[in-house]
Amino acid sequence: MTYFLAVDAGGTKTEFLLADEVQELGRVRTGTIKRLRVGEETTAINLGEALQQLEKKSGISMQSVDYCCVGTSGESVPLVAEWLTESFSALVGGKLLLLGDVEIALDACFHGGRGVLVLSGTGSNVAGRTSTGKIFTAGGWGPAMADQGAGHSLGLEGLRRGFLAIDQQRPSQLLDAAREHWKLPTLGALIEYANSDPAPNFSELAPLVANCAAQGDIVAQEVLSSGGEALAYLASLVIERIRVGEGHKPGDSFVLPTIAIAGSVLLQIAPVRIALEHALRSSYPLIAFLESPPEPVSGALWRARQANF
Repeated sequence: MTYFLAVDAGGTKTEFLLADEVQELGRVRTGTIKRLRVGEETTAINLGEALQQLEKKSGISMQSVDYCCVGTSGESVPLVAEWLTESFSALVGGKLLLLGDVEIALDACFHGGRGVLVLSGTGSNVAGRTSTGKIFTAGGWGPAMADQGAGHSLGLEGLRRGFLAIDQQRPSQLLDAAREHWKLPTLGALIEYANSDPAPNFSELAPLVANCAAQGDIVAQEVLSSGGEALAYLASLVIERIRVGEGHKPGDSFVLPTIAIAGSVLLQIAPVRIALEHALRSSYPLIAFLESPPEPVSGALWRARQANF
C-alpha cells in the first residue's frame, strides 16, 4: 500500500489530508505552520499536534508516508521553505514536494490542464497554465507589495478609506467597527494601533468590511468592489500571457481559459467575487467560470499521487 500526505499550509490555517491510491484515510485542520505568520515554537506545535491527530484518526504512522506534497504561500522565501523542509523531513517519511499554494489550487481545479486560478484569502495570487503546461503568475508579492483583493489588503484599505471618508465628509461605519473589534476606546487609539510596529493583523478586518458593506456602507462597498476589480486585472494579465505563450498573434482566434476561484475571500465575500466576475466579463464576454471548485488540498493530493518527484 502506498500512502500520500497532502498539505495546504495557508496563512491562518492548515489542511492535512492522508490517503492511499484510491481513498481518503484521514483529514485534520490546525493553525498556521507558516513561519512568516508566527514563530517557530507555535508552528512546531501546530504541525506536531496535527500529525499526531492524523495518526490517531487513520491508524497510519507518518513514517509510513511514501509521498508528501505541501502547498504554501511564500515557498520561495528561505525561512518558509527551509523550516517546512526540515520539519516534514523529520516527522514524515517518504519524498517531499514543496509547491506554491496557488499551484496546488490550480491542480485541484484542472489536474495539470489548461486554466486560470484566482486565489484570494489572507493573501492573493493568480496563476494560469497553457495547453503545453507552462505556468504564468501575477501578484503574490506579499502584503507590502501586492496581495490585491486579499484579506490583508481589504482590511488595510478599509481603514484607509475610512479615514479618507472623514476628510470627504462621507458617512461610514468602518472605523467604529475596527475600533470595536480591537477594543480601542478612541479614534486616536485606533490611529496609534494601526500605525504600530509590528503592524496589527489587518486581515482580521476583512469580515468587518464585508459586514459594513452588507449593511449599506457605501465606502465599504467600494473597498470590496475595488478588491475584485484588482484581482480581475491580474487575471487579465495572466490570460494575455497565455495567449502569447500559446503562440497566438493579435487578431487570432483564441479559446479563453476557464477561470476558477479559491480562497476564503472569494468563497465567502460575495461582493468581491461578483466584482471580479463582472470586470472579467466586461473584457472577455465569453469567459467561463468553473462551478464549485474543489479544495486546494485536493490539488496537493493529486500532485502527491503523481509520485514523480
